[in-house]
Amino acid sequence: MKRLIVSGVAVAAALLCGTGAMAQSAPAAGGMTFFVTSAGSGKGADLGGLDGADRICQTLAQAAGAGGKTWRAYLSTQAQGGTAAINAKDRIGRGPWQNAKGDVVAKDVAELHATNNLNKQTALSEKGEPVKGRGDTPNTHDMLTGSQPDGTAFAAGEDRTCGNWTKSGTEGAAMLGHHDRSGTDEQPPAKSWNSSHASRGGCSQDALKGTGGAGLFFCFAAN
Repeated sequence: MKRLIVSGVAVAAALLCGTGAMAQSAPAAGGMTFFVTSAGSGKGADLGGLDGADRICQTLAQAAGAGGKTWRAYLSTQAQGGTAAINAKDRIGRGPWQNAKGDVVAKDVAELHATNNLNKQTALSEKGEPVKGRGDTPNTHDMLTGSQPDGTAFAAGEDRTCGNWTKSGTEGAAMLGHHDRSGTDEQPPAKSWNSSHASRGGCSQDALKGTGGAGLFFCFAAN
């Protein structure tokens, strides 16, 4: 939603804290085409819609020296009020995608949603830093995706996108993935990078923290 201006608090704090690290990783970041956000909106799953989420990706990439690309958030939206659903897999370009250190996570969309190289060691932030996962304090492995395993949107009805990324209260839910491919058991959902489980208790920052998240998400260069 254009009504929301991306919170400067969470993003700005991440940029200021990582100034030194970004300066060191700037040369590698120029070839970066994939990262996990080091910060979200600060308002839980309310990212300001897809436009707001894309702005966060672009802002973080710009600060890391990769702003020359067109960045898109890996997020799906559900059909609502006559507006068609949007699939996350259809908005991120064709690939290949690599992190700030040059590690390729997938060569194309098909590989990304099959046997990819996305894990805790490769799903780095735009600064080239690891993102805390299961076993770390705090655990922030839950990534907002709103997507099914194949990268498509959920059918209209049961909310799986926190109102298409505009809710930050006790209502709604978002489908989450695990960037570290680790969960409470060995079943496929626990190891899914993009469709592990729904948020519990709503869409607020506290609700996301409750299951091991911080309102972070994946960004891909679409060009």
